[in-house]
Formats: sequence, structure tokens, C-alpha cells
Amino acid sequence: MGFTKRASFSTYYQKDKKLEQVLGVRDFLALGVGTIISTSIFTLPGIVAAEYAGPAVVFSFLLAAIVAGLVAFAYAEMSTVMPFAGSAYSWISVLFGEGFGWIAGWALLAEYFIAVAFVGSGFSATFQNLLGQLNFHMPAALASPFGTKGGIVDLISLLVIAVSSFVVWRGASDAGRVGQILVVLKVAAILVFIFVGLTVIKAHNYVPFIPAHNPKTGFGGVSGILSGVSMIFLAYIGFDSIAANSAEAKNPKRTMPIGILGSLLIAVVLFSAVTLVLVGMHPYSSYAGNAAPVSWALEKAGFGTLSVVVSVVADAGMFVALLGMVLAGSRLLYAFGRDGMLPAKVGNLDKRGLPSNGLLVLTVVAIVIGAFFPFAFLAQLISAGTLVAFIFVSLGMFALRPREGKDLPDASYKMPFYPILPALGAIGSVIVFEMLDPAAKLGAFIWFILGIIVYTLYGSKHGKIKKQ
Repeated sequence: MGFTKRASFSTYYQKDKKLEQVLGVRDFLALGVGTIISTSIFTLPGIVAAEYAGPAVVFSFLLAAIVAGLVAFAYAEMSTVMPFAGSAYSWISVLFGEGFGWIAGWALLAEYFIAVAFVGSGFSATFQNLLGQLNFHMPAALASPFGTKGGIVDLISLLVIAVSSFVVWRGASDAGRVGQILVVLKVAAILVFIFVGLTVIKAHNYVPFIPAHNPKTGFGGVSGILSGVSMIFLAYIGFDSIAANSAEAKNPKRTMPIGILGSLLIAVVLFSAVTLVLVGMHPYSSYAGNAAPVSWALEKAGFGTLSVVVSVVADAGMFVALLGMVLAGSRLLYAFGRDGMLPAKVGNLDKRGLPSNGLLVLTVVAIVIGAFFPFAFLAQLISAGTLVAFIFVSLGMFALRPREGKDLPDASYKMPFYPILPALGAIGSVIVFEMLDPAAKLGAFIWFILGIIVYTLYGSKHGKIKKQ
């Protein structure tokens, strides 16, 4: 059966050699850090503190990081053995078969479509907040998605997604260079916020550090911390975008582990520091419903000019995240077309050796989603697809290790404490998935039903894996 027919390592390797190998360690660190530290760091700490965990929101970030870190070890090893476009989709196709690979890839496709739209919407919200500080306001019809606050289309979201796609269209190396510059600015702004915020911290804002649990609202206690994990988890999905571009790495056996694990480590440190400073500056309850807590906290503390600067840099950071997500999503669509799971034109490379058709498909779909669907709706859906892929990759380690050095290359990086860590990664991902909002799980279920239909009607009949 095509569903369990495993893909050929050599065929993938030869096909993806047509892609330019231009990305180095700095490019991957920039794209990884830029993708992870994007919309989430400027929005989620205050909201989760106010609605779920209080000052203990830092524990929510750390628990989410532990689960993501367990999976990141597996990603790092797999990407050195199989430096293919499409990351989890291609890996699972080699390890378990065409159908399983399609399910993992279809889950990731949802992540990229929604994540690009989500970050585009976040960019628009922050940019409009900045314009408001300068006494300029967008017309209602062009300021919000259809049916939201009198809006017809979110014009800024539409434009920023289109511009990011244009930068990626120029080539992965251009996107990498732009990412490096903007990530340096963003990290610098975050460090400035941390050091400035430390000067106005009030110790009583940390008391009690873990507020008592309220059964009626779900706020506080251990359950509040755990509820925060499911909302925060989307902050750590960015390292998958590094793996998705591994076919364009100059030296994947070195660059991939450093890029994946390095960017995650940097993100954890910055997330934790920003969170602790934020809840120390003002009472956590004051951040309720605040979509721009970092800028707000600075303004209320008397640093108005710095607040404006941070808003500008926040948007720059979100643009880097868009570059990473657009790069990764277009490469996944290319992989689908490469294998015949979607029409072959999606997998065609242009004269420069770039998957422009996949990029066009991603751009159009993301623009429609980001310009016409509300930010809050997108936020509920973004983690589900990623977690499914994380489960597959964690379990895939049990199929990968026995084949290394035999029909697959030896790994230049080995996941430690095998088989314990991959098992914990899979279990942790399942637990976080179970903690997602019911609407997010329903959305994921509908998306997978659609994926099964697409596979049955098209992919199973046109897939090239079974012909190898």
C-alpha cells in the first residue's frame, strides 16, 4: 500500500540538491530566534499572567520550553541524518511511509498557513497601536478583518505578508541577511526593556508568586500554570522552521543542531527574563486584555519614548518571524509537489532553483486568512498542528536509530538519553495537546478530515513515493 510505502532517502537527497545551499549558522540562529521571539514575547506574558498564572507565568513558559526542548533534540538529530525540505513530512515519509508523512506534513501546513496569518495580524495590531500614538488612525474598513469592528480587510496584515514573501522570493540568503539585522535590533530592544524594567520593579508585585487557585475561573495554582502552558506553547514552534530549510544549509551536520538548539536556548532565557520583569513592574491583573503589555508597561512607568521604540522593534521582530515562517511553509509545499502529494507545479523550481510556486500558494492562502480572520481566532488554532508533528517526530526516533549507519547516514548529533527523552517528548506533546482549547482541537479535527480527503482523492493516486 502507498500509505505505508517508505520514501527513498537517495531520491529525496538528489532532488533537494537542486536547492541552493546558502544558509549558515548565523542565518539559522537569526531565523530561529526571530521566529520564536516574535508576536508571543510582546503579547503573551501579560495576558497569561492576568488570566491564568499570575507571577508564576514564568513556570508556564519553562514547562512549555521543556516539552519543546525534548522534541528539539529529536529535530536536531533527524535534520543531520536527513537534511531535506519539508522537515517532519519528509522524515516521517522515509521512516514510516507516505500516508504517515502526509498526516505529519498536513499538520505542519496548518501551522504555517495560520502562523503566517497570525504574525501578520499581530504586526498589524502593533503597527496600528504605534500609529495611534502618533494620532493617525486607519479607516475602520481597512483596519480589521471582515466582520470585526466594522472592518472589511486588514490591509496592513495583507501588505506585510506580501512584502515578506517578496523578500523570500529574492532568495533564502537575502531573507537570512535581513533576519540577522532585524534580530540584532530586536534582541537589543528586549535587553534594554529588561534592564530598564529592573529599575522600577516592586517586590510586592511578586506576592503571592503562585496565587491561590480559583475553581470558578480556573485562575491560579498549579492548574493555572498548566493552563498557561497550552496558550504559551505556540511561542516555541519556531525551531521547526529551521529544520524545514535544512536542504538549503551549507553544512547541515553542523548548522542544524546549533541552529535548532541554540535558538531555543536563547528564546527560553529571553522569555523568562521578560516575563519576570513584566510582572514585577506592575500588578499582573493590570495586564488583563492587554495585547501590547511590554510597550504599555514602559509607558506607564514613565518611559514613553522607549515605549514607542519598543513598538517599532516589535514589528521588526514580527517581520523576521514572517520571513522564517514563509521560508519554511513554501519549502513544505515544494516537498508536497516534489512527491506528487499536491499538483506537480507546486514542487517546481524556478530558473534560480527556488520553489516560487510553493511560495505563491502560501502567500495567497496566508493573506486571505490573515486579512479576513480575527487575531484571537488564529491564536486558538496555531499550536494543534505543530503538536501533532512533534508527536510524530518524537516517535520517529524509535524508527531512526536502528537505521542509522545502515540504509541511512550516521547522525553527526545524537539525541541524549535515548530512548527516554523521545518517549517523554511524545508524552509531553500529547499532554499539551489535551490542554488546548476545545475550539482548537475541533479545528484540528476538521483540518485532518480535510487532509484525509485530499490524500484519498489525490495524493494516494499521484504520490511518487510508491513508484520508487
